[in-house]
Amino acid sequence: MIDIRITENELNSTECLAIAQDLNSGGIATFIGTVRNITKNKSVIRLEYECYQSMAVKEIRKVAEQAVFQFSARNVVVHHRTGILFPGDAAVIIVVSDGHRDAVFDACRYIIDTIKQTAPIWKKEIFEDGEEWVSAHP
Repeated sequence: MIDIRITENELNSTECLAIAQDLNSGGIATFIGTVRNITKNKSVIRLEYECYQSMAVKEIRKVAEQAVFQFSARNVVVHHRTGILFPGDAAVIIVVSDGHRDAVFDACRYIIDTIKQTAPIWKKEIFEDGEEWVSAHP
């Protein structure tokens, strides 16, 4: 099962875990990306996420499907925020469940690393003294 959502609403890790849960999976790994309050020694006031939503959903689904195939993961949940986020807010939640721990850890890392590089989601950091669009970090 794959569940992909892009929303301006607050993300809910409990909901994501419940979606990925099944009795055939003995392992669940999560990655929660949160907004830092400092970048490059500058105080972060907020982040602004924009995306090409229909294309981002398709791209993230493709990445999730590849994770299922490559790591034999049973369930993948990826929820990503858009809009204005503040330090401490969750920007992305990834949950992977499967029968084996190696698969879920590897799949989580693969998913976050790949969507940061391929999904049409853009992040702007707002500082006290300016702003900067942030590109993916290969």
